[in-house]
Amino acid sequence: MASTAHALHILVKHKELAEDIIQQLKKGAKFHVLAKKHSSCPSGKKGGDLGEFKRGQMVPQFDKVAFGAEILEPHLVKTKLGWHVIKVLYRT
Repeated sequence: MASTAHALHILVKHKELAEDIIQQLKKGAKFHVLAKKHSSCPSGKKGGDLGEFKRGQMVPQFDKVAFGAEILEPHLVKTKLGWHVIKVLYRT
């Protein structure tokens, strides 16, 4: 079982915008460009890059996707912070 993950994310307030971002990504839009444009998280300035983190460091809903969902695919998750579009790059 993986103990660390490296992910990108875009944090927005509205589900509709998050869903639209996922559609743009599926059509070939660049994650880092959309993160810089839309993300309300400070990581948006770095293209949404959260770096490598350990299991349990993120809120539970985020952790579940980071350590359980398909790698390199955009995933939608709601947390108390808002709506996240998450793309897991790898796990170790």
